[in-house]
Amino acid sequence: MNKRIITGISLFAAVVVFAAVSTATRQRQRPSTEPEAGTAAPVSMNETLSNAMSDIDTLAGMDTRIEKFLKQWEIKGASLSVMRNDSLVYSKGYGWADEEAGEPMTPGKILRMASVSKLITAAGIMKLKEKGLITLQDTVFGPDGILDDSLFTASIRSKYMYDITVEQLLRHQGGFTNSRGDPMFSTRDIIRQFRLDGPPDHDTLVSCVLKRPLGYRPGSWQSYSNFGYLLLSMIIEKISGQDYETFIQENILHPAGCYDMHMANNYYEQKYPNEVRYYMHGGSEKVQEYNMSGRLVERCYGGNDINALSGAGAWCGSTAELCRFVASIDGRPEVPDILEFPSISEMTEYFDSQTFSLGWNDTKPNGEWTRTGTLTGTSALVKYFPDGECWIMITNTSTWRGPGFTKYTEGLFKKCRELYSPLLPHRDMFGS
Repeated sequence: MNKRIITGISLFAAVVVFAAVSTATRQRQRPSTEPEAGTAAPVSMNETLSNAMSDIDTLAGMDTRIEKFLKQWEIKGASLSVMRNDSLVYSKGYGWADEEAGEPMTPGKILRMASVSKLITAAGIMKLKEKGLITLQDTVFGPDGILDDSLFTASIRSKYMYDITVEQLLRHQGGFTNSRGDPMFSTRDIIRQFRLDGPPDHDTLVSCVLKRPLGYRPGSWQSYSNFGYLLLSMIIEKISGQDYETFIQENILHPAGCYDMHMANNYYEQKYPNEVRYYMHGGSEKVQEYNMSGRLVERCYGGNDINALSGAGAWCGSTAELCRFVASIDGRPEVPDILEFPSISEMTEYFDSQTFSLGWNDTKPNGEWTRTGTLTGTSALVKYFPDGECWIMITNTSTWRGPGFTKYTEGLFKKCRELYSPLLPHRDMFGS
């Protein structure tokens, strides 16, 4: 792939300031996020934020606009957080977190963030790269690959699978397609096709998929692949010697100041204490449970194995903590970054409109970055703007538009920014 030279405009003016600060200095200034022996664990901001903190008279019009938007799309509830120059200036819940339980949405509620999880996974890969444990050009399979397990090698049918690199997985260029269905969302088909006794674990799933032909030669094209990000999650486990969730929490999320992000579970009864209830859109019918039980379930609670998505889409968290994570990988000086500047530059480098960025869906030359996520029962959008504002919204309800719904959320952000950005308070609720 031919890489173009990043222009000064592509990383916005704040990076110039940031570049003047050495990595060593930033490391020395970063406060410790791990508790010392005998001290209490850090408190998540989810425990300190409330709707009342963002009940601002001058923003009543924005509240009304958002409430109308949710009503139009029949969305039960949504959480919105806005960050400006690495300061959390607004965080509020709208509608219901759990209507049946009478729980309103608040900024402390956590929600499934779907494919926004991929941004967290990409940061984990870059952290391993900074530690000198991998390179993005390392191959994934075969005797010289990272996932060199004999089970995988014995399953490979295409010689081109030995060419797949870490970077190709990050950019959805690994050769995997969904021509036979997305393997992360077709568990019952895989059970039947490969005559399994039940839902496959990750090793078994990878072994099954490797027996299928690739859709194209790795690196020659791109096709969005959840399976590719499952492989990246397994690479993190193999290289680090830790399970994926633990590594990410200890090396990415906790250092970023995010203490209440977790791998989502499949059923309402398994939800975390401050997690929302998920809802399907009107007219949605029940489906067969993913595990071949024959039971009919709401698609958002058992239609798919959400937890098995791992780093491809299983994280849940609040929009406020998600803002904090973004602030920690954006190259601005106000919040110390958890990645070094070259890693951030690589993640946000622009090639062309047809090439996925590392973790992000898209990073434009002017400094506008986008990350979307959609699952049954939720829709998420992270929009980072060139002027330093970042708007994040996650809903707890599906819409009939599926992944296409995010463009309407983008439209909402655009209008709210035009009308209300000047009215947002000058404060930083990260310190609340």
